[in-house]
Amino acid sequence: MKLNILYLAHDLADAAIRRRVLTLKAGGANVTVAGFERGANLLAEEQDITTISLGETADGRFVQRIGTVIAARMALSKKLYWISKPDVVIARNLETLALAGAAASMFGRNIPIVYECLDIHRLLLDEGVKGRLMRLVQRHFGRRASLLITSSPAFVENFFKPCSGLDLPVMLLENKVLALKPEAVSGMSGPRMPKPGKPWRIGWFGAIRCRKSLDILIDFAARMEGRVEIVLRGRPAYREFDDFDAKVKAAAHVEFHGPYRNPEELGAIYRDVQFTWTIDFFEEGLNSSWLLPNRLYEGGLYGAVPIALAGTETGRFVSRRGIGATLADASPEKLENLFNGMTEARYTDLVSRLSAVERSQWVTGPADCRSLVSRLAALHPDMPSPAEMPVVSTAQS
Repeated sequence: MKLNILYLAHDLADAAIRRRVLTLKAGGANVTVAGFERGANLLAEEQDITTISLGETADGRFVQRIGTVIAARMALSKKLYWISKPDVVIARNLETLALAGAAASMFGRNIPIVYECLDIHRLLLDEGVKGRLMRLVQRHFGRRASLLITSSPAFVENFFKPCSGLDLPVMLLENKVLALKPEAVSGMSGPRMPKPGKPWRIGWFGAIRCRKSLDILIDFAARMEGRVEIVLRGRPAYREFDDFDAKVKAAAHVEFHGPYRNPEELGAIYRDVQFTWTIDFFEEGLNSSWLLPNRLYEGGLYGAVPIALAGTETGRFVSRRGIGATLADASPEKLENLFNGMTEARYTDLVSRLSAVERSQWVTGPADCRSLVSRLAALHPDMPSPAEMPVVSTAQS
């Protein structure tokens, strides 16, 4: 008996949504995805995964997004009437949590809801009227939830416990690399010293949304006069930059190569650099200080030494393991000092420390996928216990 999951997605163009859905499929679940569109649907070409559009939303346009959520809620019965009855509804982020109760009620009152929240938006942390209203909305729609899934312990300690108003069991799912065929994810291949006369390369991959990071890296690259190059790949949040494309094009020793497939292309892009930029100031002092980003795990798996900021959850993660460069201040000057002192011996030592970390710290494998689905199945009173769930094949790419 397979678990039927209705997954409500805030952005069908988000690579993290695709990764989570593939994780659930690999764990043995049937998954139907209903979500909002902000770009190309990354699940459109996946076999055996049905996606339903709930409308188009735009990044940063909150009034428009609220209107689209209201319209989607009114149209849910029409959108979902033909799907198989779900055993669990998962709502990714607050905007889909607002739909989860209505979606579950279409199929029965005993269908559990899981709230998956991997970023704490600044509006939820606002101390004024807007913030209080957003937290009230979260409490209201989260009252039927049975489980909270989040990706960093700092989210729990700094938001969910003290001020979210939610009292839910918590499941921590870190942003690890999905490895459904472990033999195909070979991991790191040892130190990658630049060839004589070639620069060090720092990769900043994934969701590129931090204007301050871009300014720091452009300034730093110019100061180093070709001894360090910055490589950008992923989806820029264009709304956060004055003119991202023009700025990057005009910057010396900075490259932008656009989007990539995750996890299929991770090995190639991380092996092209020696270091990975894990610093984020998008919501400085709040979400940015608490998150553990995808690029931390991706770089760790493929041997790209992390550059982190002290005092953040990422900085503590790196410092506890002694696996990267932790800066007290993320400034062009501090980066210049770091790389002026970067010798082959120091770099080799950093890579050796990184290689000593257990592979399980970086990857989600088939057993992890099955464990997740078993945990979700346990929420439903009519599903078999985890011990009775069949072992499923996970032989997919």
